[in-house]
Amino acid sequence: MDKQPVIVYVEDDMLSRKVMQMILCKRLGLQHVTIFEDSSDVVDRVKSLDPKPDVVFLDIHMEPYSGLELLQMLRELPQLADVPIIAMTASVMSEEVEQLRKAGFDGCIGKPIDSDTFPKHLDSILKREKVWFITN
Repeated sequence: MDKQPVIVYVEDDMLSRKVMQMILCKRLGLQHVTIFEDSSDVVDRVKSLDPKPDVVFLDIHMEPYSGLELLQMLRELPQLADVPIIAMTASVMSEEVEQLRKAGFDGCIGKPIDSDTFPKHLDSILKREKVWFITN
């Protein structure tokens, strides 16, 4: 990677945030990582980011807005038109995964996050490849 990617993660679960922070910051040495603890005001907070994100990860089950609701809101921002938005969920029922595809997510990564495979998935996402990695 020439330029470090700018990552945004919206997650209300503290343990998931810590795991992601350890992988992105400590293991991969990334410096442009923004993690939001809830989904309130996410659109305004993302709009104010400079530089703009290269990828956005959204937890699906959170308050006050779900990942599906946030996806629709973020897709309306011109600066995110070409940015991959990836669902993060512990619910890996095939019906839900199909719902995420239809909603317009660019991929989905199952939780708990696998620290061995996540760096490879992130690399694929940054190359604009679709990543649908669901574990059981």
